[in-house]
Amino acid sequence: MRLPPIALYVSEEQRRRHKLRNILHSVLLILGMVAILGVCAYALWGGEGVIWALLGGGLAFAFSPNIPPEWVMRMYRAVPLHPRDAPELHELLATLARRAELPEVPRLYWVRSPILNAFAVGRPEHAAIAVTDGLLRSLTMRELAGVLAHEISHVRNNDLWIMQLADTMSRFTSILSYFGQLLLIFNLPLLLVGRVTFPWLAVLVLIFAPTLMALLQLALSRAREFDADLDAAGITGDPAGLASALEKLERYQGRFWEEILFPGRRIPEPSLLRTHPPTEERIRRLLSLYEARPEIERQIHLPTRLRLPDHFGAALGPPRYRWPGIWY
Repeated sequence: MRLPPIALYVSEEQRRRHKLRNILHSVLLILGMVAILGVCAYALWGGEGVIWALLGGGLAFAFSPNIPPEWVMRMYRAVPLHPRDAPELHELLATLARRAELPEVPRLYWVRSPILNAFAVGRPEHAAIAVTDGLLRSLTMRELAGVLAHEISHVRNNDLWIMQLADTMSRFTSILSYFGQLLLIFNLPLLLVGRVTFPWLAVLVLIFAPTLMALLQLALSRAREFDADLDAAGITGDPAGLASALEKLERYQGRFWEEILFPGRRIPEPSLLRTHPPTEERIRRLLSLYEARPEIERQIHLPTRLRLPDHFGAALGPPRYRWPGIWY
C-alpha cells in the first residue's frame, strides 16, 4: 500500500494565509456568539448579568464532562473494527495518523448503517473514528483515505473542542431565552393592567437569540470543514481522492431522490442552513490545488476495494427510531 509523498500543493505563504483566514473566521464567529450571550444576559439582569452569564458559561464549559469516545460509540451501537477484520484499512489509518503527527492512532469503529457517513470524537491523545457500513462498501480505498484524513484533520485541529465551546454557549443562550420568555408569560396579567412594563427590544432579543446562535454554529461548522479538506489533501497528497469521495457522497445521498423527483433540478437549500459547505465548492477547491503542481501523479497505488469479513453483514432495512435519534 503506497500513498504519494506529503506535498504542499499551495505555497507556504498561501497555506499560512488560508489558515489565518479560517482562524480569524472562527474567532469572529465565537466572539459573535459571546456577544449574543452577553446581550441576552443584559436584557434580563443588566451589566451584572453579563458578567455572571459569561462566568457561568465559562464554568459550564470548563467542567463539562469529558465523555470518553467509547461511550459515544456505544450510543451509536458502533462495533470496534479490529485489525484482523480490516488489516488494509488499519494500515491506512496508521499511515495517515503518523503523517498527521497524532500522538496515538484513533480507534476504528463500524456502524451498521447503509448511510454513507463518518465522524470522529475525542482528543488527539485519545480519539475514535466511526465509519458506516454503507461508506465502506461504496467507496474505494483511495476515497476512504481522503475521508479518514478529513476526520483525522478534525481531531488534529481540535475542531471538536471548538464546536463543543460553541455548543455550550448556544445551550446557555437557549436557557436564558427560555427563562426570559417564562418571566414574560408569568407577568403577562400585570403587563395587561399596566402594573409592569417590559422593554420589547429585549423581548425580541430573547426570542430570536437561539436562532441567531444556531446560524453562527452552522457558519462555524462550514469554516472548519474547508480547513479539514485542505489538511486532508496535505496528509494524503491526493486531493482528487477526497474530491471523488465527496462527489460520490453527494450522488448517493444528496441527489439520488432529487434526480428521481426533480430531473435536472435541485431542491433549493438555503446556504445559511447548511452544516457543511456546498459539495461543488469543496470539490472545486480541492481540485484547484493541482494548478500549482500539474505534474503530480493522480493515480494512487491502493487496493481498489475493502473486503469486510462475513460476520459484518451488509446493513439493510428501513430506519427506526432509537435514542438519541434515527439509526439503522
